[in-house]
Formats: sequence, structure tokens, C-alpha cells
Amino acid sequence: MQDVAYLSSAYLGPVQYYCKLYGFENIYIETAENYLKQTYRNRCTIAGANGPLSLSIPIEKPDTLKCLTRDIRISDHGNWQHLHWNALSSAYNTSPYFEYYTDDFIVFYEKRYDFLFDFNEQLRELVCELVDLHPIVHYTTDYLSEVANDFREAIRPKHPIEDTTFHPTPYYQIFSSRYGFIPNLSIVDLLFNTGPEGSLILRDSIRV
Repeated sequence: MQDVAYLSSAYLGPVQYYCKLYGFENIYIETAENYLKQTYRNRCTIAGANGPLSLSIPIEKPDTLKCLTRDIRISDHGNWQHLHWNALSSAYNTSPYFEYYTDDFIVFYEKRYDFLFDFNEQLRELVCELVDLHPIVHYTTDYLSEVANDFREAIRPKHPIEDTTFHPTPYYQIFSSRYGFIPNLSIVDLLFNTGPEGSLILRDSIRV
């Protein structure tokens, strides 16, 4: 296990994100950056019946051009919690462990949350507990442009930066007979399909 890595906030982050939580003892999660759109900060990708499906949390438009990630508020627009839970249920209700974890996750789609960062962090804490991850998590108070093991912008949906330490290990997926193995989906894909063995997939996906 290495010492320190920096991550952005993430909504049910991808497997690569949780590999960092597995592989580094101390994790700094960025709160003092200016919020960036079209990133994993407010979206995740799951495997649906028609292929990869992106789920995005709507946010309230900030009053200024620049707004810190920790100050971003969730919008109630479009009944998004209902839509996200329906999408997760539809995609994974026949997976081996969905029913086992339903009660843990459904509460996040029934309770109202004000801030995106708080919502993401409470979900991350739950996932870490379920896959038996115990990183020491710190929250930044100032933004530093140069830090060691900086994955804040490397892990992103579009044009990710090459990460030579991440080699996704295939695991059972419900729709693999239709689409083959789809790597680096949201951590819930791994969790609902493999259950407690998900931590072994994370371990085997790390190359030092």
C-alpha cells in the first residue's frame, strides 16, 4: 500500500477510483477546487440492458462563474432520485447481490440532500464499508496545483489520462453475453455483481 493520493469528489465513482481508495493509505479528497462540469463529480456510468448508461445529478447553477466543489447544491429538477433508482433497479435487479444491498442504497434516493459533496461522500463511506476498504480520508482546505499521485483530473468519463497502475480485471456482469465485459463502470456494477469479492477485483486491478 502506498502513502498518499489525491482524488476529486465522485458520484458512485468508477472502479478505477476505488482502486485508489484500496491502494493508498491516505486519501485527500479535493473540496477547494472550482467545480468542473461533465465529470464523475455528478455522474456515474452503469451497465443497462442497452449498454453503458450515464446517470447525472442535476445541480443548481452557481451565482458566479467559479464555485467551489464543496458549495455546489443539488437541484430537485426532474425528479432525478426517482429516475436514478429506477435505472439502478432495472439494470441490476437480477444481479447476484442487488437485493442484498438494496436497503443500504435506497435511502440515498428517498432523502433530500442539499450539497453534492455531502451526498457523494456519504455514498463513498457506505461503499467503502461494504467492500471493506479503510483508507484514512482527509479533505483539502486549500487548492494545490501540484501534488503527489494526483488523480483529481486523471479519472474522468471523457479523455481520461493514462493510468499505468490500473488494469481492470474482468468480473461477471449481467449483460456480458450481449456486450462483453465493460471495464471501469461505477463501483455499484462491481458491488451488485460480485458482492464481498469486489475487494479482490480491486486488488487484482492494481499494478505497481
